[in-house]
Amino acid sequence: MPSLPSGFLGDLDPTSDRAVFRQIADQLREAIDRGRFKEGEKLPSEAELVDHYGVSRMTVRNSFSVLQGEGLVHAEHGKGVFVRPRPPVRRLASDRFARRHREQGKAAFIVEANAAGSHPQVDSLEVKEEKASQDVSTRLGSVRRVLARRRRYLLDGRPVEFATSYLPLDIARGTPIAEPNPGPGGIYARLEELGHRLDHFEEEIRARMPSPAEVKTLRLASGVPVIHLIRTAFDTDGRAVEVCDTVMAADAYVLSYQLPAT
Repeated sequence: MPSLPSGFLGDLDPTSDRAVFRQIADQLREAIDRGRFKEGEKLPSEAELVDHYGVSRMTVRNSFSVLQGEGLVHAEHGKGVFVRPRPPVRRLASDRFARRHREQGKAAFIVEANAAGSHPQVDSLEVKEEKASQDVSTRLGSVRRVLARRRRYLLDGRPVEFATSYLPLDIARGTPIAEPNPGPGGIYARLEELGHRLDHFEEEIRARMPSPAEVKTLRLASGVPVIHLIRTAFDTDGRAVEVCDTVMAADAYVLSYQLPAT
């Protein structure tokens, strides 16, 4: 059985009150943070860690479970435990809705995917008129019915987010926005063509653990949280013209913001 290099991982502290499996998890986590195990790299096997620490297989498995629960690693049946890749997409808030992208016929997701060197796709598209929820109605100025556009986004074939846009019917009905493919630049380009020049966006963001349906839709591994973002778009007249409810796989994104100093 191959042994781990000397000094690669530390020793257990028999005087510590911290459980042995948590001590092992701590050392593996530190090794990942220090780059001793790279993204996508396999961690030492159960047998290697059992030999190194002199513990049972169950203790090692409990250590792996801790790291999986933190979203740091994922297990592949019959292959081992691997370091989870870091988020590939940087979502730069100050740039993603820049008008120049719409004028170039590019929606925000396309711009971000291109910057990450990934292939973007959209599937599970559904467009329909429906009754607005209380929250959406309030955000859109007490509208009763909306056009809802639901879609899932993929990078290189992997689902990374799904979103639903809600638009007032008096704006969207009978326009390209109500079509499955609204055209170059997406619905924001169409809104501006309809005279609703966009002025600003408001976003509310929180992190949470996913629901079972979200785990299935985004094919999330155990321990991976989601980012839940609700965005409201306003035109230059101060009218709310869209509410977008988005759920993103937290291991797929870095949210980046630029804030003024004054």
